[in-house]
Amino acid sequence: MGKITIDKDINGIEGLCVISPTVYGDDRGYFMETYNENDMAAEGLNYNFVQDNQSASKKGVLRGLHFQKNHPQDKLVRVIVGEVFDVAVDLRKGSPTFGKHYGILLSAENKKQFLVPKGFAHGFLVVSDYAEFCYKVTDFYHPNDEGGLMYNDPDIGVEWPIPDGMTESDLILSDKDKVNSSFKQYCEEHGI
Repeated sequence: MGKITIDKDINGIEGLCVISPTVYGDDRGYFMETYNENDMAAEGLNYNFVQDNQSASKKGVLRGLHFQKNHPQDKLVRVIVGEVFDVAVDLRKGSPTFGKHYGILLSAENKKQFLVPKGFAHGFLVVSDYAEFCYKVTDFYHPNDEGGLMYNDPDIGVEWPIPDGMTESDLILSDKDKVNSSFKQYCEEHGI
């Protein structure tokens, strides 16, 4: 117990948490627990993670902002190689912070994890030359259940840290992410 430090309700957004593990290092390297159900439960974070995912991306790849339509997932995300700027946007209808976002640098070096609850859009931008991104989820993947918001929507206002030597037009998005909805469209479609 007590091997993690948790900052809860980050930026005033209920449910968002930044988790920092205790890292034990010596001249051989280091050891850390990347997940401990007992430590999480002691902090009131009770999740049943059912699937682990991992992706690799090169500098300038922007994935997101994604959300699940009918099968929402809680996500516990971290970076094991490189560095990304990770963002969560509150899409919970009736939330006092609806539409508000928070972004954090996650890296192999800082070893921080970001807990993104159900009801958020999520995405990340690779700011290092290469990054490997890992995340646990509380529901299985369901094809055709993913929605998306434009990464650069002015009503959300994320200030993405464009990697050195690049401009915004150099960012690499999937074809699907190039046509994501605006925040206004999302609100209209959901009667908000």
